[in-house]
Amino acid sequence: MTLRRTTPPFRADHVGSLLRPAAVKAARAKYAAKAISAEELKAIEDREIERLVRKQEEIGLQLVTDGETRRSWWHFDFYAGLDGVELYEAPHGIQFAGVTTKSESIRIVGRVDFSGHPQINHFRFLKSKARVVAKMCIPAPGTMHFRQGRQSISRDIYPDLDAYFADVGAAYKKAVRAFYDAGCRYLQLDDTAWAMMCSAFEREQSKKRGDDPDTLPERYARMTNIALADKPADLVVTMHSCRGNFRSKWIAEGGYEPVAERMFNDVNVDGYFLEWETERAGGLEPLRYVPKGTKIVVLGLVSSKLAPLENKDDIKRRIDEATKYVALDQLALSPQCGFASTEEGNALTEEEQWAKLRLVVDIAGEVWG
Repeated sequence: MTLRRTTPPFRADHVGSLLRPAAVKAARAKYAAKAISAEELKAIEDREIERLVRKQEEIGLQLVTDGETRRSWWHFDFYAGLDGVELYEAPHGIQFAGVTTKSESIRIVGRVDFSGHPQINHFRFLKSKARVVAKMCIPAPGTMHFRQGRQSISRDIYPDLDAYFADVGAAYKKAVRAFYDAGCRYLQLDDTAWAMMCSAFEREQSKKRGDDPDTLPERYARMTNIALADKPADLVVTMHSCRGNFRSKWIAEGGYEPVAERMFNDVNVDGYFLEWETERAGGLEPLRYVPKGTKIVVLGLVSSKLAPLENKDDIKRRIDEATKYVALDQLALSPQCGFASTEEGNALTEEEQWAKLRLVVDIAGEVWG
């Protein structure tokens, strides 16, 4: 019997970002120094993205991404392209376990809306080069609020946060349609808010930013559902839930238990990419809340942070453990996160990255046929 899937998410999948090729890093440095033009930079990015696409296909993946190669951040680049959102030089970066990001953030300076975006053309290029399904990854609407919090939203423009959440949901609805019209049939919302709300420390930080973390899951679910209200039937939308991924470091710890029931049942996505590669993510018991039916849970059991290759039998045992809570037909496999959520990338080589993705494909073939 084969349980191979012909629609996303696939039994062997991946979260999205790939290590930035050396040629792209060098070109971006030259562009920053005004040594090459924007057109020259784009030509190098185009060439390297096509190479990454071919490599993903060679490995046997049924989907490809552009590796987020044109981005500096997994999230801020997208948010800054929305109306009413400004990228600015922040007083400090985001604190991870033992390392801090560069000092940039976003703030809301006008009514949030979507009136076009450079990443639509980024997707068009990817689709033009892909022989398999082209997957687009954008940050989730909730993440635009959680880490920045109330303090980043102009009270003159949004004295009432409900109006802000409604505008963000409506802007995302336009974005979903724009990607669909560009040919996208597999869209992923990358999210850190749901996993952060499982961390006692991050909940306290949220309160310090002027928010009530007890009310946020309901608000984020409603906002996401507004974004997906008119989703065409042939568009698959998944959500990746992450505890932080920068230079192989993380932010949050804690299992999905506090948010699992609402996340699995109240958010109208087709699948979930969830991290379970270390004990920081807790046990698999929250899977008991996954509704029986068509929603797929992609188990992030292979580390994108650490170079050593996992043992196949260990991964298979974890998949088997997951079937205590969810039918095998509703499960799939991927690395726990992307390999380069920011342009700096994680602490492994390109060859180690490809070995991880090959392992995912091999195990999926053996488990699901």
